[in-house]
Amino acid sequence: MKKSTAAVSAVVLAVAGVGGYLYWLQQRAEPADAPAPIEAPVVTAPEPQAPAPEPAPHYPIAAPEVADAAGAEVDPDAKLLAALRALFGASVDTLFNSTDIVRRIVVTVDNLPREKVARRLMPVKPVPGPTATAGSGDTLVLDESNAARYRTYIHLVDTVPTAAVVDAYVRNYPAFQQRYVELGYPDGYFNNRLVEVIDHLLAAPELAGPLRLAQPKVLYTFADPELEKLSEGQKIMLRMGPDNAARVKAKLREIRAAVTKQAPGG
Repeated sequence: MKKSTAAVSAVVLAVAGVGGYLYWLQQRAEPADAPAPIEAPVVTAPEPQAPAPEPAPHYPIAAPEVADAAGAEVDPDAKLLAALRALFGASVDTLFNSTDIVRRIVVTVDNLPREKVARRLMPVKPVPGPTATAGSGDTLVLDESNAARYRTYIHLVDTVPTAAVVDAYVRNYPAFQQRYVELGYPDGYFNNRLVEVIDHLLAAPELAGPLRLAQPKVLYTFADPELEKLSEGQKIMLRMGPDNAARVKAKLREIRAAVTKQAPGG
């Protein structure tokens, strides 16, 4: 199951790609008052109009405008890496792909609800070790020991303060937004997409028993056809094991509560 490399994308989402200091602006279309016809036999009453669709929730970022003291242009990838090193220390150089990291995070976040995630564009390096399985044939399952492969990444989720991650994300938000526009969303807003992806990952199913696998060729697949049809992001949550997934989901819920909380006066 080589796509398990993608599991860290969920961790990146939880500890290196969320924002704060937001408010939710949601406008609702009010129905217009339709006057009654003056002469019913002559004037035909207008057809009832369907209510205007509600606009999608919008989660704006109040990113601070901090200019470089010398007036020089700051490389967004170098700025983000400096923020990540402040959060994660030496782990950044061993776990993350430093080249074009802003774009890597944006692309991976955008792709998590889809069927495929581009491994070559991952912001993190592959999870070490082969997939641990037990049984064979119809009894082939993902072994419980497989969860240990993600221990280092889950440790980051548990130990890095959400407030510090929020601050790093907000300060680097213009770079995330720019890369999202360049990805092909000229009218898109990256933080809105981020919240959508968080919701999608939180909706990943939670299994009561072992994860059954199949191996039609070289790579493992999920034996259950319904699970195999899930997005790559939700498969990631299943591959990392129930305990790890529960810890990641707890972090995501904490983050979502912060990014969707209505600001005073909003």
